[in-house]
Amino acid sequence: MDGSSHLSLIVDLSPSQWHLSAESTNPFPLSFQTFLSHVLTFVNSHIAAHHENTLSVFGALPGKSVMLYSSLDAGPTNHNDPPADANSYRPFKLVNSIVAKSIQKELDLLGSLTAEPPVALVGSLTKALCYINRLAHPPAGSSPEEVAASADPRILILSVSPDLSASYIPVMNSIFSAQKLKVTIDVCKVFGEETVFLQQAAHLTGGSYIYLERRDALLQYLIMSFLPPPAMRHIMSVPRQDKVDFRAACFCHKNIVDIGFVCSVCLSIFCSPVPVCSTCRTKFPMKTLQRLNASRPSVPPVNGASTGSPRPPSVRPSAGMSASLR
Repeated sequence: MDGSSHLSLIVDLSPSQWHLSAESTNPFPLSFQTFLSHVLTFVNSHIAAHHENTLSVFGALPGKSVMLYSSLDAGPTNHNDPPADANSYRPFKLVNSIVAKSIQKELDLLGSLTAEPPVALVGSLTKALCYINRLAHPPAGSSPEEVAASADPRILILSVSPDLSASYIPVMNSIFSAQKLKVTIDVCKVFGEETVFLQQAAHLTGGSYIYLERRDALLQYLIMSFLPPPAMRHIMSVPRQDKVDFRAACFCHKNIVDIGFVCSVCLSIFCSPVPVCSTCRTKFPMKTLQRLNASRPSVPPVNGASTGSPRPPSVRPSAGMSASLR
């Protein structure tokens, strides 16, 4: 690797999802301890690939997002440094120690939750983009490490939580920001169902989306698919998704829909025409609702349903609410 690269790693730290992932009833159970050891080996490989490579790690926890590690903020005289060990490489041990202690601290602060709030994955994504934007515009008199860190940035998301329909618009805004900053977003779905929003994020930013079929081979997936920086992927055979699900989620029932009705004010998506938008409280004329209900296409039978391939969009403008075929 000739040039330096910056990696912002986002780790999904949902306690309930990791508990389900470690159950012995799964075909390939993966505990959080094993997952963390694989991830730390991967970030050590990223640091070892080039002496100017930089790293930042963000944790997506229930209800909040935090920065767990930053290579630019990890000074040589930090009082939290691990004790010296002649049998380990100090930069590797420093990363492992800070990341593990930060995760343990944040999980201890959660305590026992009666009802676990949704994971703040969007918050971690926006923080990673803000961090990369800060690196891309270093102030005058910055150190050479800070200037080198702005080269070839990318984000890797390790997800175990399902999609959250309320985060559809924030995720799309993050995708547009990543495109403007020329940031590649890679996604590794470690556990759970396929996530539609992260599929779109990887596709629209030129990244890779991989759903793990063998979770016991997590480290091999990370090294072979996500270790090469974007600048080298045009000469390497990096796995990419065969098809992308471009459908959106309705805001009323949190279902992925083929045919949605979009509010013309706030762009909220509904599976059927509604008299009042639940997001922005906009009221729509009754004649518009009647016209949209009358013009709704018939739903195809189950055997002829879409397999997830994108459909050509067609928009029907109206005075209040517009129907779009996705």
